[in-house]
Parts: sequence; C-alpha cells; structure tokens
Amino acid sequence: MQESPTAGAWGEWNPTEDSARPLRGKHRVLKPRGGLARSSTVLGVGVIAAVGAGGMATAQDRPQVAITMPSFPDLLGDDDHASGAADETVRAARAASIPQQVGGGDRTQGQADAGAALLNRILQQAETRAHDDDARLRADAESAAQEAAAQEAKAKREAAEKAAAEKAAQVEKAAQAEKAEKARVAAEKAAAEAAAAAKAEAERPAQASGDFVLPTSAYTLTSHYGDSGSMWSSGHHTGLDFAAPTGTPVKAVGSGKITSAGYSGAYGYRIVLQLDDGTEIWYCHLSSMSVTSGSVGAGDTIGRVGATGNVTGAHLHLEVRQGGSTMDPLAWLNSKGLNV
Repeated sequence: MQESPTAGAWGEWNPTEDSARPLRGKHRVLKPRGGLARSSTVLGVGVIAAVGAGGMATAQDRPQVAITMPSFPDLLGDDDHASGAADETVRAARAASIPQQVGGGDRTQGQADAGAALLNRILQQAETRAHDDDARLRADAESAAQEAAAQEAKAKREAAEKAAAEKAAQVEKAAQAEKAEKARVAAEKAAAEAAAAAKAEAERPAQASGDFVLPTSAYTLTSHYGDSGSMWSSGHHTGLDFAAPTGTPVKAVGSGKITSAGYSGAYGYRIVLQLDDGTEIWYCHLSSMSVTSGSVGAGDTIGRVGATGNVTGAHLHLEVRQGGSTMDPLAWLNSKGLNV
C-alpha cells in the first residue's frame, strides 16, 4: 500500500484564515445585488467547477491527494443571500467539482463530465437571461416607437384639420366679400339706371296734342287753381304748380310770341307767352330764361324750372289769363287735349 504524500508534495490548497476571512470596516467591498451579479457569480463558480473537474481528470494516474475548498458562503459574504436556484447550483457545483478524495480514472472522468454539464447549464441559463433582457428591450423600443408614431400621426391629423378650417374660413370670407361686391355693383347699376331714366324723362319732349304740348315733364302737381291760404296775396291760388327739379326744361305750350321776360317780385323770374288767339301763359319762379323775346313754336324750350320769388321749393307756377282774368290752367290744358 502506497503511503500518503506529505503536505506540500502536491501543493495542498489550504487557505489561511486571513485570506479566507472577509474584509471588514471601511474597506469592506459591497457586492452588487441583482440577477446579473448573481448570474456572474454562479458562472464563475461553474467555470471553477469545470476547470477543477478537468484538472482532476488529468490527475487520474497520480496518487490520491486530499483537497479542501473554502466554504462558498464565506466567498459570497455573510450579507449576500443567494436565491434558492443559485444555492442549488452552487451545491451542485461543489458536489461535482470538490470530491472528498480524488479516486481512479472512471470516477475522475465522471466528475469531469458532471463539471462540463454544469458549465453548459450555467451558460444556457446566462444565455436565456440575456435573451430575455434583449426581448424586453426590444419590446420597450417597439412600444416607444409605436407611441412616437401615434403622437406624430395625431400631430399631422391636428395640423391637417387646422389647415382645413383655415381654408374653409378663407373661402367663406372670400364668398362674403364677393357677395358684398356683387350687391354694391348691383346697387350702383340700379342707381345709374334710375338716374338715366329720370334724365331721359326730364329731357323727353312735352306731350303734344295737335298744336299744344305740356309745359314741362317729370313733374308732380302740388297746388291747384283756387286753393286758399296765406301764401298767396289774393287769398287763393291763381295758377297750377308743377313741382320738378331745378333746371328742368320749360316748354312753350303753343305757338306765339314772348311779350315779357324778367324778374317780377313774388313771381320771381317770369316769362309771358301770348298765343295766337290772345291767351297769355305766365311761366313763373324760373331759374333761368332761354328766350326773352320773339316768336316761338309749340314745344320750344323757353326757360328752366327754379325757385325764385315767393316759393317754398323748386316748381313751375303756370297761369292762364284771358282778357286780363285768370282761369283754371288744368281745365284749359284738358280742353286742348292734354292729359296733365
């Protein structure tokens, strides 16, 4: 029987108390907690176990040597409590890589296989953990990208809605402006047409019946023969009033001659036309006189409507006199076939 080798023949591993004792005080190194640090510790243990198993496989032809290992809780620290799965992995590593005695070749080969299996298992666990972390990171990135895309789509939608609202407001404003412009143009056109019609009516020759015409056009009868009031010196109206704008042409009602033309007190500017039968026609309150003497024909312009003398507004005061006495001008004009 071969004698056991003395201590130091193969370099017995027996760490001293100082090297195995954890650091204390200010210089104590706190070990990081969490899954990644613990996985790294377990991986290291697995590597040690595998290397130890492989080393023992090469010592199968050597004499058996007693090997001791420090306690794993002492390496991890008394304040680092591993999870149940990590404790199980450590115990398996110790059982596979730290035998009581290094035996023969079969036993050493089995221990080496167990260490390799343990290493593969640890590597698989680490790879699975890394894969899970990558999947979580990818999911977070995809979620953030989807949220950013949703925010961008919302911003684009809001911008499009705002642009559409602004365009609609512009269209409505343009439509209102166009409508107002059309209304203005229509009003101006209507006013121009009305003015043109009034001008044409004013310049239209007086109505004729045989040898007689009306004294003016575009008029309104305001006072008739025989009306009473304080406005007339005789107490009653002696003529027929044709209210018309100042400047409206005044016509000779028949052929005859001008016997008087000039300013005549309350009558203002007056023209006296004597017809061929001796009847006198007085044109009073004229603004101007076109003919002051000589012969005229029916429908000739002899003056313009005005507001001179004793008046309250622009009009033609027409009197008809026979033998020095006044008569109703309306009845006389009707007798000549004129509709006043």
